Amino acid sequence: MEKLGRFFIVGYNKLTQFFDVAVLHNNEIKKVGAFSKGLSKEEHAVLLQVILNNSLTETTTFVNVKPGICVELSYTSLENGHLKSPFFMNFLFDIEWTSCTLEKLTDSTPLIKNIKISHPDKPLFKDKTITKKDYLNYLQDVSPYMLPFLKERLLTVIRYPHGTYGDSFYQKNCPEYAPEFIDTKMHEGINYIVCNNIETLYWLGNQLAFEFHIPFQTIHSNGPSEIVLDLDPPSRDHFHLAIKAAKILKEVFEGLKLITFIKTSGNKGLQIYIPLPENQFSYDQTRQFTEFIADYLVTKEPTYFTTERLKKNRHNKLYVDYLQHAKGKTIVAPYSVRGNDGAFTATPLYWDELADNLSIEAFPLDKTIQRLKEKGCPFQTYFEAKEKQKFEPVLHFLKQFN
Repeated sequence: MEKLGRFFIVGYNKLTQFFDVAVLHNNEIKKVGAFSKGLSKEEHAVLLQVILNNSLTETTTFVNVKPGICVELSYTSLENGHLKSPFFMNFLFDIEWTSCTLEKLTDSTPLIKNIKISHPDKPLFKDKTITKKDYLNYLQDVSPYMLPFLKERLLTVIRYPHGTYGDSFYQKNCPEYAPEFIDTKMHEGINYIVCNNIETLYWLGNQLAFEFHIPFQTIHSNGPSEIVLDLDPPSRDHFHLAIKAAKILKEVFEGLKLITFIKTSGNKGLQIYIPLPENQFSYDQTRQFTEFIADYLVTKEPTYFTTERLKKNRHNKLYVDYLQHAKGKTIVAPYSVRGNDGAFTATPLYWDELADNLSIEAFPLDKTIQRLKEKGCPFQTYFEAKEKQKFEPVLHFLKQFN
């Protein structure tokens, strides 16, 4: 896989017409290769003229130049201190040459499908040392677990052009400047992005899309592909209410012989997933179920839970949002980071992790990949469960209450 790196130019070879590049290592200039590919004729001519105008020494074959001209190159590997297949990507006019170090080079951002990464060192979260490069590395590492939930779904993202330091905005329409490899689907006058591959996910990450929100069905489905119950406490200080509700519902679902999964919302609550076989049930049918479950919770523990839509009337109770599960509505995708301080992710959990001392703060972006390596993915059997799920008997059971 190609990578991106930052270098400064130290000379020009008149015979090969290649530009020599170097990095800083232990306060010494270390040559690592030469490039020419990727430059247009105009860029080559301008760069050469700048070097000639600022040369330190010149021979019949070589021009030495003082460090100061920084470039971004893609390359396949760094072997024995030498770049393999360097390719020009960008001039870097806004950085100091001393920031182009070997240490950064050996930890350089992977390049996917020649996507040009802009401002890889940009800080994204106020209370975390997470850069854009870190975020893109996260997306690459988490893609095998996240992409199956994005595949063939109309995607809504929330973009944070300045990280959490600035304003955000929702994006549904695919922008005109999107590359050709981006898949889209027109729906109700909106040309949605459909994130089917790592290239699209990576490109969206480079656009600083943090939150990935998806509908409850694929573009090929006639009805819901799953049921998701959103357990929404009034604040993170009341997260224990979400834990309490989830534990009660786990017993109910086991009694109904339903296969369920659970994840954090990445914000302040929990979300319970019930995968369904494709094209077998309608939203009207699943609404009967979600409303029944919500009413059951409120009836069982009216002190803690409510279905009241108006926040001012909830009185610090957990809101059981059964209306959220409907056609056209969305839910944050598993492993999506949220645009909040702390960089918390919508993290799948194992049911036995649902302890009373569990907290959202335990699941930040910078710990998610290590968690996956140590524990695996709690949603790994999710798509197998779709075919095994027996939801029809539950609907028959509910008929006695209508």
